Amino acid sequence: MGVVTAKRPVKPGTAPTEQVKATWQAKLRRDWPLLVMNLPMLLLVLAFWWIPALGNVIAFQDYNPYTGGITGSPIIGFTNFALLFQDPQFLRAMLNTLSITAFQLVFYFPVPIMLALLLNSIVSAKLRAFVQGVVYMPFFFSWVLVVAIFQQMFGGAGLLAQLLRERGYEGVDWMTNSDTFILLITSQTIWKDAGWGAIIFLAALSTIDPNLYEAAAVDGARRWRRMWHITLPGLRPVIVLLLILRLGDALNVGFEQFMLQRSAVGSEVSEVFDTFVYWSGLRTGDLGYGAAAGLFKGLVGLLLIVAANRVAHAMGERGVYSRS
Repeated sequence: MGVVTAKRPVKPGTAPTEQVKATWQAKLRRDWPLLVMNLPMLLLVLAFWWIPALGNVIAFQDYNPYTGGITGSPIIGFTNFALLFQDPQFLRAMLNTLSITAFQLVFYFPVPIMLALLLNSIVSAKLRAFVQGVVYMPFFFSWVLVVAIFQQMFGGAGLLAQLLRERGYEGVDWMTNSDTFILLITSQTIWKDAGWGAIIFLAALSTIDPNLYEAAAVDGARRWRRMWHITLPGLRPVIVLLLILRLGDALNVGFEQFMLQRSAVGSEVSEVFDTFVYWSGLRTGDLGYGAAAGLFKGLVGLLLIVAANRVAHAMGERGVYSRS
């Protein structure tokens, strides 16, 4: 700002508002290449995020796409939201989603961190590259293939059941057991996504100064002490950031994974927010009702992100965004 003021000195008697306007124009002339580079991204966000978001207005309408559309359907206010909280299926979907999120937060979230620490401790570059390739690969599998693999392993006719029968035990069908469904989907998520999730933590580990480890080793710090006092503090900002994002995505546990296994375990345990929106909105044709459920999910996610970000600021971390 000081450079700009030097190029365009303020004339005597110039109003303060004119000085601010000249500074803004100078900034525009200085940064126009960056703004042009960001223009395609802004257009994509506008076309595929902000303009479609205007369609959330049907959550407040008695929406009928054939007679009135968005402009002609009558406004009914918060009626759809009131009906949502009286719907036992919606409450069940919300309870299932929160239970799955809490369970995966405890049992899935630490796995990529531990996997990154394990990969980082492998000295051989070839062995580390091989292990990374193995653990990354399931991320590229579709949920159809993942469920099929688990069916072959843990289904009623799967490998585990056959081994149990050969040894005189009763075979167990884990794929249709509603009592262990939350364990099943968490195991699938870990197998599919943990390797890919470790990439971010490996990148954070690469930014830690190796001289810190050498200095700690000279001072007599053993392996676990170096991890506790150097590695984990280096990972803490990334852990807090991903934890905030995970909390903001708390009601978005997935769709394909649950739809594929819904018929096997029943909707009592497999109904989550995304499947509820699909069944209540698209399958029944009540799009306003489904939009109300989706909008509620988005608002809860936004509130969770804001709350978690404030907690991160209180703990001295930057969080997802900062006012300064």
